[in-house]
Amino acid sequence: MTQDLRAAILEMALRRGRGRSFCPSEVARALASDWRPLMPALRAVATEMPEIRATQRGVEVDPRTARGPIRLHLR
Repeated sequence: MTQDLRAAILEMALRRGRGRSFCPSEVARALASDWRPLMPALRAVATEMPEIRATQRGVEVDPRTARGPIRLHLR
C-alpha cells in the first residue's frame, strides 16, 4: 500500500509540474471511491518523500501534524 501511495503522489506531482500544487485528496480520490480513510496514510507517506513538500497557506508544514487542508508540491 505504501508503495502505491508513493507512486500515486509522485505521478500527480510530476503531472502537475514544478510550481504547481495539488491537494492530497486528489490522489486519494484517484485510488479509491471511499477515499477518506486513505488520507492519514497518504499524509504520512508524503512526509517521507524527499521530493515532495507540503504547505498550508504558503508555509511549509509537516503533513502528519498539520490540521486542515494542505497542498503538496515537487521540491
